[in-house]
Amino acid sequence: MKRILVGIKRVVDYNVRIRVKPDGSGVLTEGVKMSVNPFDEIALEEALRIKERGAAEEVIVLTVGPADCQTQLRTCLAMGADRALHVQSDTALEPLVTARVLRALIEREQPFLVLLGKQAIDDDNGQTGQMLAALWDRPQATFASKLDIADGKARVTREIDAGLETLEVDLPAVVTVDLRLNEPRYVKLPDIMKAKKKPLETLTLESLGVVARAQLKTLHFEPPAQRHKGVRVKDAAELVAALKQKGLL
Repeated sequence: MKRILVGIKRVVDYNVRIRVKPDGSGVLTEGVKMSVNPFDEIALEEALRIKERGAAEEVIVLTVGPADCQTQLRTCLAMGADRALHVQSDTALEPLVTARVLRALIEREQPFLVLLGKQAIDDDNGQTGQMLAALWDRPQATFASKLDIADGKARVTREIDAGLETLEVDLPAVVTVDLRLNEPRYVKLPDIMKAKKKPLETLTLESLGVVARAQLKTLHFEPPAQRHKGVRVKDAAELVAALKQKGLL
């Protein structure tokens, strides 16, 4: 069966104002709206469109995280994913560990394409897809703004500093997606009801043979410095004078 594997991450909703805990030990998430990472939602939408065009037979969505992640997986099932896999972990995992989880599930599911968001909006690492491709020893194409699948190859257009770059990679492959690839569909109430009957399997890191080793230690969180109120100047001379007064020139 031609499968597409889509990785998602549960993050604080992009409309929520992020607040740091008073002791600086992390970000406040209690009582905060959580959602599917926007880039991952785009990846899922693209997988569903590929299936609707007849180039795939099944779309599997997976995540690694605490039990509450099942809410986001059900949202993905409501969008149209066929199955969901939840690797339960109550500790935050680094990109390399997540890549190893994905690699273990690839061995089990044998997808011809793995789609991921280019980065998560909480940590902005943007590393998991690249690490997975290295572990899998398969081609990768990152920051995709257009994706075409045909004749056992993926043709990917990606945005770079100089403009647009088009790559052609052999499948199976890992593709990470950018914002301009598509606009995710709206989930309707009947689809939400149907999603409750779709299979959602819970796994553990141990069952996949993955060890959650931490290589980085976060010492402290702090919010960005508060911005000062802007000043309107009449002309360039007044602007230069203001900058000199602040010691910026």
